[in-house]
Amino acid sequence: MDTQTWDALAASMKNAYTAGLGEGAVPRPVIMPLVRGELVGLIRLRPVETGKDALTGIAQLSNIAAAAGADEVVLAWETQDVAAVCELPAADPAPCLNMVHATKDGHTLHRFPYAEQTPGDSAERSNGVVPQWLPAPEAQPGGELIPPVRAAVDYSFIPLEIDHPSPFGVTVVLMEEDGYDVRLTEAFAL
Repeated sequence: MDTQTWDALAASMKNAYTAGLGEGAVPRPVIMPLVRGELVGLIRLRPVETGKDALTGIAQLSNIAAAAGADEVVLAWETQDVAAVCELPAADPAPCLNMVHATKDGHTLHRFPYAEQTPGDSAERSNGVVPQWLPAPEAQPGGELIPPVRAAVDYSFIPLEIDHPSPFGVTVVLMEEDGYDVRLTEAFAL
């Protein structure tokens, strides 16, 4: 992945987190598969129940990447939110937007810690917070991933074996039916 594409994806995720936190909600985990450098789309986690369902749901983010034959994926998640819903201990730094860039040959973990600030006094003040982005630590090649993210990375590069004329199309439809928010780019739209 070239630097320009990475910077655009990272900025997009930071903007999504700023907007979501401002509305009082942490965005759900997301995967962005790429095929030969072209973004397939953005797939956001379906609503999940705490525990095993959350672990499974995050791992299943890999399905569209696998069906598309992705050669790269980027996953983004929030440390505290995912730890809570998966019933895992939260790692430091927290709160933190995590992004992992992965290929079948390995991955690099990027962390974007932030401090939560309440918005200034306003009659229209929401329940949200404004993230104050803190200095990011060095990217970690091969950095430790929590189990559901590790599974999503690993499964993204294992081709799905679906007996269907359009494995990608049927995977998209099935994931949407399961409640995943699937937004494909024009090049991959069905």
